[in-house]
Amino acid sequence: MVYCMGLRGWVIVLLSKSILLSLAITCVSLWLVGCNLNSAAITPTAAPTPDVPQVLFNAPVNNARVFEETLLDVDIVATDNTQGIAKIEFYVDGTLLETGEPEVSPAKPVFRVTMNWLTEGVGTHTFSAIAYRPDGTTSEESIMVIEVVPRAG
Repeated sequence: MVYCMGLRGWVIVLLSKSILLSLAITCVSLWLVGCNLNSAAITPTAAPTPDVPQVLFNAPVNNARVFEETLLDVDIVATDNTQGIAKIEFYVDGTLLETGEPEVSPAKPVFRVTMNWLTEGVGTHTFSAIAYRPDGTTSEESIMVIEVVPRAG
């Protein structure tokens, strides 16, 4: 008997004198490729995405209910450990409402901004935010939903 050690464990191969050399070569080949005789297909690990800025809403909470004609403070935080954040864009229902930029320096590793929206239009509204590095690299869009309800009359 010859034992073939692979990455997945041992494979035992019974040998006769006439096929000893052939199986020894096969055993070495199996060992080199990981001896995967009984394993399922291996899915390769996806390459990591490049480091991009991150942005999130701190307030209001997702799915918040607010009264119509209320001045709503929207707190947004963006981070980037490479070049910093150059600006944050705030959208309501797909329309750019406001852009916030650091006042002191061209970019900050952590940038927090409070933007305002006068709630109008009873129903569901979508907020989104995108953060930018100085080189133009964008974050993934952060999205939240609020519901505007009528004031009691």
